[in-house]
Order: sequence, then C-alpha cells, then structure tokens
Amino acid sequence: MILDLENFIDRERPHWDALDTQLKRLQDDSAKVLSFEEIQHLQYLYERASSDLTRMRTFSSEEHTIRYLEDLVGRAYSEINENRSAGLFKGIWTLITEEFPQAFRDCRIARRLSLTLFVVGILFGALSILLDPMAKRVILPEQFSHLAITPEERVAREEKGEGNKGDIAELATFSTYLMTHNTRVSIYTMSLGVTWGVGTGIMAFYNSVILGAIGAEYISAGKAVFLLAWLLPHGSVELPSLIIASQAGLVLGGALIGWGQPVTLRQRLRAVRRQLLALIVGVGFLLIYAGLVEAFISQFHEPVLPYWIKITLGVVNLTLLTLFLTRAGQKKVSK
Repeated sequence: MILDLENFIDRERPHWDALDTQLKRLQDDSAKVLSFEEIQHLQYLYERASSDLTRMRTFSSEEHTIRYLEDLVGRAYSEINENRSAGLFKGIWTLITEEFPQAFRDCRIARRLSLTLFVVGILFGALSILLDPMAKRVILPEQFSHLAITPEERVAREEKGEGNKGDIAELATFSTYLMTHNTRVSIYTMSLGVTWGVGTGIMAFYNSVILGAIGAEYISAGKAVFLLAWLLPHGSVELPSLIIASQAGLVLGGALIGWGQPVTLRQRLRAVRRQLLALIVGVGFLLIYAGLVEAFISQFHEPVLPYWIKITLGVVNLTLLTLFLTRAGQKKVSK
C-alpha cells in the first residue's frame, strides 16, 4: 500500500527513467549484445516497474503515470521475452565472428607457445619414425589400427575401393562421431590448463607427434600426394582448431600462475573468461565443419574423388581460415 503517493513517485521515477534509457539504447542499436550483468540489471528494473504499476493502478487520479508505466513495462517485456531468441543468436554470432578471432590475436604468448609445441611435436614424431620405424607401434594409439599397415598397402586398398565408406546414414554417423570426439578432445585440452598449463602442453605435443609420425612414414614411402589429399581437406581446419584449443588451455594456465600480476586469482580469471569462452566456442564450430568434410570428402580417394580437388579444397579452407583469424573482428570495440 502506498501511503505517500508523491514521495513514492519521486523515489521510483529514477528507476523508471533508467529502464526507459536502457530500452531506447537497445532499440537504437539492434546489434548490441548485453553482458550478463546488464541483463540482470534490466530484469531487475523491469520487475520493479511491473510492481510499481500494480501498486499505482489503485490510484485512478494518476491515469497519466499509469499509462506511462504500462507502456514502459510493455516495451520491457517485449525486449526481454519476445526478442530473447534473436538476442541469443546475435550473441553467439558476435562471439564467433568477432570475439573469437580477436581473442586468437590478443592472446599472443599462448598462441606462439601452442604453435611452437605443435611444430616441435611434429618434428619429434617425424624423426622418431625416420630413425626407428618400429617406434610407430609405440606412438600410434590403438584406434589408429587402419594405419598399422604400410602406406603402400593402405593406398592400394583405398584406390581399389576396398575401404567401403558405407551409405549416407553411416557417413552421417561417422561425421557426428568425429565432431563429438574432436570437440571433447579440444575441451579436455583446454581444461588441462588447470594444471598451470602443463597438461595442455603435453596434449598439444602428443597430438602433433602422431601427425609427424604419420606424415614422415607416408612421405618417405613416396605417398605425399595421397597424404595431402587425405589430411588437407579437414586437417586444414581441424589442426588449427587443436592449436587454438591448446592456446585456450595455456591462457587458462597463465591466468592461474599470474606471472607476478598484482591482482587476485579471481580477477585474473575474470579477465580471461570471455576470451576462453570465445576460443572454445569458435573451436567447436570449426570442428563441426571439419567433421563434415572428413566424413564426406576426406575419406574418398581416387578414382572416386580426384586428389587435386581434395588438395584444392584444403588450400582454400586454410586460406579462408587464416584470413578470418587475422582480419575478422577488427572493428569490435574493446570492452
């Protein structure tokens, strides 16, 4: 019950004005994405205005104020509820197309360290196979059983069509498996950043050792073209994704270590949380594309699918991804 109407209006009007200002800002800038704190504050102002409207309706003499509150609450309801799905889509779109490449560029030290581990791992795997071919049994995981045979045997089987790829349903199932498996590995690699980045570094190194070993074996056997046509279509996206996942883990590890920063652990984690979210969400979407390409294109070889087409696709993928990561999101205003 309102005992002093004039005092009540004077006390509540600043909150109404704040809600009105916020709604006008959203209407003027339809692409604006609110932070979690801003969404909470907008919800609070809306609920407060709704409560005020209910209480004001007992005063028929304040018809003008009641109409104003009805309009204000209606606009707020529309913005919060009816446009929630659109706002969520805009938020995800902005996260992937702007914040993801920006985070990739901003986290320079972690990016360089992740790339270094990747290159060193490839060299280590390649040298291991070239110096001791029997090291293949130690390096390759059990699920890579299709690589247990020699490159010559593998290529001969594939080009004869003995590696039957199945129907569209089986390919779709395989594609889904690739997406979920690679995404799970990426999230695991990033989460290992809680070991101050050590676990992430080990995962990044080990994954690239496998690639180096496979590459060295096929190239030394004279099957470099087959190797490129097999790995490049999806690998041009999948491998950078794994590097970025390692980058995210190292960012997390760096935040935990602190490197002498005069701020608390909570403040350090808060400073990188948006970058971590952007990196791992971006990686997830890249791996969805890589899974589709690997299942429906990479697994088909000559004479079904000419090698030059697959290699060209890989080069195009890598070029577009490089341009995206180095150019996209540059106009984004820093928070």
